[in-house]
Amino acid sequence: MTTRTQDGTAGDVDHRAIGSGYSAYRRPDARIAQVIAEALDGARTVLNVGAGSGSYESAARSVTAVEPSESMRAQRSSRLAPAVDAVAEDLPFADGEFDGAMTLFSVHQWNDVKAGLREMRRVTHGPVVVLTCDPRLVRDFWLYGYAPEVLDTEARRYPPVEDMAAALGENVTVRTVPIPLNCTDGFNEAYYGRPEMLLDPAARQACSAWSFVDDGARERFDRNLRADLASGVWDERFGHLRTQPAYEGSLVVVRATP
Repeated sequence: MTTRTQDGTAGDVDHRAIGSGYSAYRRPDARIAQVIAEALDGARTVLNVGAGSGSYESAARSVTAVEPSESMRAQRSSRLAPAVDAVAEDLPFADGEFDGAMTLFSVHQWNDVKAGLREMRRVTHGPVVVLTCDPRLVRDFWLYGYAPEVLDTEARRYPPVEDMAAALGENVTVRTVPIPLNCTDGFNEAYYGRPEMLLDPAARQACSAWSFVDDGARERFDRNLRADLASGVWDERFGHLRTQPAYEGSLVVVRATP
């Protein structure tokens, strides 16, 4: 049985506590949306599981959203259809009901990833698309030198790509997603060339991994990054990223077809 918080969240994060400003910082990026649209391959009816505030739903023609968190459902634009209150592990839909399905930056928050992905496969007769991060690669980002606890948390929470592929079936491909320099979707690696952005506590709050570390870790990160930016140490080591058009890090699309 899936356990849910008072807010309705079924995973390891209480969005009522951290999600108030999510939509202001996690705005869909058109270039990432294009990658998702290509992976959906023209699917007309698309299920979006763990839909949150509705980012990237423009990548499909007709979307049915599922979101267990009341606070995240409340942040959905009035232009979007209301989200169904349900969890990935128990989708209230018929077998093969949708042309395609997607889940974006969500699987790491589920109680049972394999069960949720099997449910997505069950209700979809076309492609299932997962935007996530490869846990083997998250520590390769410069942030690890300043906030190792945060990226250790991400590496622990993100499910292995191989496990997701096994749950989705045999026809699975994995594609690295380039992150543009001016990416509007504010996850940690989106700030690869804009380190100052991560000094904003609200920007960090929009990345759920920061909620798992204590005030001491956050204060140490802030103090050390500010010092290295002021002294030029950060730019000596990573300054080339400020003008690098795109960054290929841990962000991947896992795509499965029947």
